[in-house]
Amino acid sequence: MADNIKMIIAVVIMAAAIALFYNYAEYSTLLRVLGLLTAAGLSLFIASQTTVGSTALSYIRDTQVEVRKVVWPTRQETVQTTMLVILMVMVAALMLWAVDSMLGWAVRALTV
Repeated sequence: MADNIKMIIAVVIMAAAIALFYNYAEYSTLLRVLGLLTAAGLSLFIASQTTVGSTALSYIRDTQVEVRKVVWPTRQETVQTTMLVILMVMVAALMLWAVDSMLGWAVRALTV
């Protein structure tokens, strides 16, 4: 029950911040954006105190750990792979063109 109340408070704060951002258009954009960011930070903090929020934060932390484990390809590997993909696309295009030409020839031969 407390988690639901916290989530409702977080949503209300964010909705109020968005409404105030647009209602006070005559004020400086910088001040409105700072207010919106402050409200967003407060909303995220309140939401992170719930079970769902803590699960989401745990997921984000785990994702960051996994991204650090990724072995990114070198420039040479990237260029070689790109060239191979371009070559295979050209080969596939030529094969499709050949099949299309043969089917077109067959249809013309049957309809004449």
